[in-house]
Amino acid sequence: MKFSYRLIAAAIAGLCVSAQAVELRSADVHNSDEYPTVAAVKHMSEVLSKQSNGKYTIKVFNKSALGSEKETLDQVKIGALDLNRVNISSLNAICPKSLVPTMPFLFDSIAHMRKTLDGPIGEEILKGCESQGLVGLAFYDSGARSIYAKKPVRTIADAKGLKIRVQQSELWVSLVGAMGANATPMPTGEVLTALKTGLIDAAENNIPSYEGFQHYEAVKVYSRTEHSMAPEMLVMSKAVFDKLSPAEQTMFRAAAKESVTFQRQKWDEQEAKALAIVTKAGAQIVTDVDKASFKNAMAPVYAKFITTPDLQRLVKAVQDTK
Repeated sequence: MKFSYRLIAAAIAGLCVSAQAVELRSADVHNSDEYPTVAAVKHMSEVLSKQSNGKYTIKVFNKSALGSEKETLDQVKIGALDLNRVNISSLNAICPKSLVPTMPFLFDSIAHMRKTLDGPIGEEILKGCESQGLVGLAFYDSGARSIYAKKPVRTIADAKGLKIRVQQSELWVSLVGAMGANATPMPTGEVLTALKTGLIDAAENNIPSYEGFQHYEAVKVYSRTEHSMAPEMLVMSKAVFDKLSPAEQTMFRAAAKESVTFQRQKWDEQEAKALAIVTKAGAQIVTDVDKASFKNAMAPVYAKFITTPDLQRLVKAVQDTK
């Protein structure tokens, strides 16, 4: 009889846990279910589930299933969506400090970027969106962004006059404009068709995105300008976050940080894999790029966007981080 009572008690406890279970929704625009940022949020879900005894899990809606990055950010701000993985440039208009890691040629290397964002500078930038209803949880790698077109872009002169797709961000319009090119903002999902139809001449992104969105099918020359190492950012609705207990908030932040290590490992693997795929498909990877010719043209971009002492302080702090 006692054994039966124990079984009943255990069943009731299990039902209580199930009744309290919360499945949060997170958005991502990347097509592949194995894309490093998609996989990282799924990993965060596994960590949360384990730490919360099954109370919290996250379901990732990638492939722009819930809308573009701009549309999903609007949903997160009002609490209609729980989490969102976005390129940090999508936050530039509402979170001024997010401009800093987006600036061209700011980081010397991927190692420099990671060290900076893992420290107090990164934490300050993450906290900079809370007044806009967004809790910054983590930075994810997005590699180095470069220009791809039907011709090599070895110097800034080669970029002149090209219609280059950029993210829907004023900074990116200015960045490409400083190269003498014509910036064409559009959502990620429209880029492949635009490249195939000639609506645009070129685009810029990292190697895994060049491969994952199949842009290499339309344009075959990827020139390593590496003009930006802007990270991705995982944000959570402040309206949702504030409903968590302090202990749960700490748990969410810790799970997000743990997912960063996972994401970076996946990123490095994905970058190597994507490079092999596009090369095998006939893409030309141009490495002899005169980066100085591009970097020297970026002073007006910094003058336009890094306009306050606070932002200037952060830029210098990044440059001084070794």
